[in-house]
Amino acid sequence: MIHWIVGSILALAWLSRIIGAVRGMPSISNVTHDRWDLNPVVPSGNPRVSIIVPACNEEANIRAALSTLLNLDYDNYEVLFVNDRSTDRTGEVAQEIAAQQAGMARLKVLHVETLPSGWLGKPHAMWTAALQATGDWLLFTDADVLFKPESVRRAIAYAEAEPADHMVLFPRMIMKTPGEKMMIAFFQTLFVFGHRPWKVADPDTDDHMGVGAFNLIRRRVYEEIGTYQALRFEVLDDMKLGKVVKKAGYAQRNAFGDDLISIRWAHGAMGVVRNLTKNFFAIMSFQWPRALASCFMLAFLNLMPFAGVWLAHGWARVPYGVALLSMFSIYVGMSMHSSVPPYYFFLHPVSTVLFVYTMLRSMFTTLWNRGVTWRGTKYELEELRRGMV
Repeated sequence: MIHWIVGSILALAWLSRIIGAVRGMPSISNVTHDRWDLNPVVPSGNPRVSIIVPACNEEANIRAALSTLLNLDYDNYEVLFVNDRSTDRTGEVAQEIAAQQAGMARLKVLHVETLPSGWLGKPHAMWTAALQATGDWLLFTDADVLFKPESVRRAIAYAEAEPADHMVLFPRMIMKTPGEKMMIAFFQTLFVFGHRPWKVADPDTDDHMGVGAFNLIRRRVYEEIGTYQALRFEVLDDMKLGKVVKKAGYAQRNAFGDDLISIRWAHGAMGVVRNLTKNFFAIMSFQWPRALASCFMLAFLNLMPFAGVWLAHGWARVPYGVALLSMFSIYVGMSMHSSVPPYYFFLHPVSTVLFVYTMLRSMFTTLWNRGVTWRGTKYELEELRRGMV
């Protein structure tokens, strides 16, 4: 009887998500389609876009990233690059690139020497750049994101046509090792299970979206929600920007873009663990009971279907099988938008254990240090809790 109860819970949980995804994901537009290969038709012509790139110790990445940004085929944009207290040659490399511009100087390099109290470095850098931006749209991105020439043109065409007030373009993840594919596939599975991207456009839901690689927002809306001052001490600034926009009642959209923008998020499985250590406890609102409960739920939802199908007998295996089939279907769906083959589903238990470890590591590290150290700056735990949106 216990296996029927547990298996049925798991089957219902995973089957409901795959049904929701099958019904909802086709409604998410893909801006690589021919429909968006045009310039937006608005009375004033192509709206001006200010691309804001915060960077701290990104010397290894910025030359490639800025090169792609300076070769966009959109005709009305600027790039505001913020060197945020870097201790390497980030600022110097950016200045060299700015000096090499021919014709219209699109790139402006800003330097932040000190961080005011009450701010995290990245939100402050983006807020600083937005003060000098001249665009009708603000595009917040990261210093390691690679853009194809038509990416911004297509995104603006889509956002203006919808019309949207805030738009997220999902990046193509560059994955070079099996460990990266395994971990990122699991992360995307959690994303499908925990979020409903197909509901983001529905004003009657709380589902929202924000991605650090591509957060495009109308300047008017950005100012009306309180600018990045409203998120000045928020570790999850990208997702919380989407939350604030949605809560304020503005139109939000997300879209696929295949490889219009791409990023290598981590190097190896443990690289993913290290990257998430800073964020995972913040996702739990820095509450250890919630973090421990999440670890239990992660293990239950993701390991029990694999264990149950062996431990149960006869027909009691069926609900566990339904849960596994639903989970596998998510991997099949993800393989259509990434380079992760569906057979990585069989590594799902391994990545589950690593993600539980990451959550515990994030919690214990933050509690032990009484704060988070990010890019060489320590932020106190109590201050982080007070600054959460």
